[in-house]
Amino acid sequence: MPLKTGIKEKTLEKSKEKLKEPEEFRVILINDHYTTMDFVVEVLMAIFHKTTDEASRIMLDVHRKGKGIVGVYPWDIAATKAEQVHSAARKREFPLRCIVEQV
Repeated sequence: MPLKTGIKEKTLEKSKEKLKEPEEFRVILINDHYTTMDFVVEVLMAIFHKTTDEASRIMLDVHRKGKGIVGVYPWDIAATKAEQVHSAARKREFPLRCIVEQV
């Protein structure tokens, strides 16, 4: 005879949660006529961890095309990096702008 504990047995159903990928956002630098090319390369290397060649290529896109895509990140990372760009630019008194847009 089974021992009665007064606790009803419950069967837990496994619920299958579907994890969706986080939404992605582009970080884009916008050209202006005051921020130096050297500073843009410096920002790309320091904040976005680009190599010298990658940073130079992106800087030239910004200079020639008016904007350049720096990378694609989840929202929190993209927003943080954009704020770091704005903060670094303010410290050096450059009007460099950085925008974040959904992919």
